[in-house]
Amino acid sequence: MEAPLPGLSLLLVLLAVEWGSGAVAVWATSPSVCELVQSTLDCTGRWLSSVPGNLRGDIEELLLDDNAIRVLGNTSLLSYHQLRHLSLTKNRLELIEPGAFLSSQGLHVLSVADNLLFTNYSLTAAALSALPALRTLDLAGNLLTEDMVSVLVWNLSSLESLSVARNIIMRLDSSVFMNLTQLLELNLEKNYIFEIDRAFEGLQRLQRLNLAYNYLPCVVEFGLTQLRVLNISNNVIEWFLALESDDLFELEVLDLSHNRLLFFPVLPRQSKLHSLLLKDNEMSFYQRLPNGTSLAHVTVQFLLIDGNSTNVTTVSLWDEICHSNLSSLRLLDMSQNQVWYLPEGFLAQMPFLTHLKLNQNCLETFHLSEGDPLAMLTELDLSQNRLEELGADVGAEDVLPNLQLFNLSTNRLRVLPPGVFTYTRKIATVDLSHNRVDLCPQPAVAGEVPCVDIRGVETLTYLSLAGCGLRGLGGHPFQGTSLMHLDLSDNHQVLSGDLGWLQDLVLTLQVLSLRNTSLSSITMDFSAFNSLVHLDLSGNSLAIFPTSLGVLKLRSLDLRDNCLPALPPDVVRTPLGKSLQEVYLSRNPYNCCTLGWWDALQRVEGLHIPDGQEVTCSFASRTLSPRVLPEPIVRSCRWQTADLALLYLVLALPTCLTLLVAFAVVFLTFKQKLLKMVKSQCGVSSSY
Repeated sequence: MEAPLPGLSLLLVLLAVEWGSGAVAVWATSPSVCELVQSTLDCTGRWLSSVPGNLRGDIEELLLDDNAIRVLGNTSLLSYHQLRHLSLTKNRLELIEPGAFLSSQGLHVLSVADNLLFTNYSLTAAALSALPALRTLDLAGNLLTEDMVSVLVWNLSSLESLSVARNIIMRLDSSVFMNLTQLLELNLEKNYIFEIDRAFEGLQRLQRLNLAYNYLPCVVEFGLTQLRVLNISNNVIEWFLALESDDLFELEVLDLSHNRLLFFPVLPRQSKLHSLLLKDNEMSFYQRLPNGTSLAHVTVQFLLIDGNSTNVTTVSLWDEICHSNLSSLRLLDMSQNQVWYLPEGFLAQMPFLTHLKLNQNCLETFHLSEGDPLAMLTELDLSQNRLEELGADVGAEDVLPNLQLFNLSTNRLRVLPPGVFTYTRKIATVDLSHNRVDLCPQPAVAGEVPCVDIRGVETLTYLSLAGCGLRGLGGHPFQGTSLMHLDLSDNHQVLSGDLGWLQDLVLTLQVLSLRNTSLSSITMDFSAFNSLVHLDLSGNSLAIFPTSLGVLKLRSLDLRDNCLPALPPDVVRTPLGKSLQEVYLSRNPYNCCTLGWWDALQRVEGLHIPDGQEVTCSFASRTLSPRVLPEPIVRSCRWQTADLALLYLVLALPTCLTLLVAFAVVFLTFKQKLLKMVKSQCGVSSSY
């Protein structure tokens, strides 16, 4: 059958299969195959060098991604009159001829990302101008400059979404996007933009702007009141100054993470901001310095140079923070900065804050008080600071009433305020790892070592105490809790006694980590923990597999970095072997001659050994893989593991037979002489 495209001979095979009320068809173009589902023709990754013909005539979506099409000619889409969506990403497209879309003027979505359109951009622009209904255009990854982009989109006034990401745009001015009056979303990420001069002022409907991964040094006089989402992360921005205005900004999300901010951004006085992302900057507050010096009345001057005019803006940054309206803020991420204190009343401006991230800063103290109520806060992350004290007003019933996640890991804490969890009625996750805290085993007594009391916190389900230097615990530190996940790893002396102090968790505990806790005792009894599904015993000194594990119905078990020579040969027949879905076994000194358990595990259906390639065994100072043992070693192992009684019998039998034969030969040879000798000695005469 002749294809509609001249010079292109293709064998088309239409196979229709009814499925419910729709039809699925496969278009086979020798040697390529396109799949037709309703009105969508998918020809992705078929090594096509041109557009296949349209036999149906009603195709609305055509996917030609990852092919080898270089030119979209005037007749390429001639038979696609109903086309609404066309995707040509990752081809070698260099040219779209001016008449290519004349028969498909109803096209709404066009994706030509990751091609070579810079080579003939002016002709391609002429082709695009014939698309009056185009709503979405993706030009990412085409090595386009700002001048090329301006030409390509000049006549596309209907556009609502435009992506020119991953090009070589350096500078933007008001002429580039001048005619895109209907634009709602603009993606400019991963270019080389270092300057923007009123480029977006004509885009009155623009709501989402992505400028991430560029080289912008600052943002001043930000005045895009209609914008809802602004992403300017991963630039080199040192300050962000919004326009001094009482106009209401529609801004809801501002992402300034991974920049070089020196100060808290000067935000609009009136906005709808609910997410402020300031992660990984160089930000601090300067109302007072660590040496006690006050800078409350010191101002900072910004020199703004615009062409031939120079303006000096004087700002008192700590006062400007108070002028910003943060009342609608829900998420504040200030992690990975240089914040060592928070200004007085700072958090009080955010009554609806639900997520606060202050991890990886320089905080030495953090005070929870009714002045900073944080009544709606559900997540508070203060990890990786220098906290030596966590203060709280005694009896402050409004402190953290809705908190669910509290991360205090990697600080210098030794104690928490008494009753800090009394009013956290919803607390579920607490991370105290890598602090020097201890757990209270019984009611506090005056003069006792400071400790953290979590007893009676019924909502607590996850607790991490990794690396806290815990010693052998006693009493009932978990009484009244319903912990499901407990991490005690990297506490070398926490198991110096028995596990009696864990008995309050036998009905609820599902995940237990005892990694690197110097566990070596084979008498450690886990049999009471019937609810356990994940157990981590890695990094210990286990020389024998704990027999009590056999009755558990674990789904995951980690035995890495121990001293195990073997696992029980019948492990797969125990409840443990039948329930296991994942087991880690590497870095143990297994004996190559006792690998029956390994072969049995390999045959268990549904069992995954993620580190199976790393498992080794030892034989005569050699380290080998148990998956393929050399035949000589297998034979040697058979001798070593043979039944010794049978071996001794086999060795002794030839000797016994030899002695018996020798005795018989001697007897037969000297029979007559022996008989005469016996007669002569006994003196008995023969009878005749």
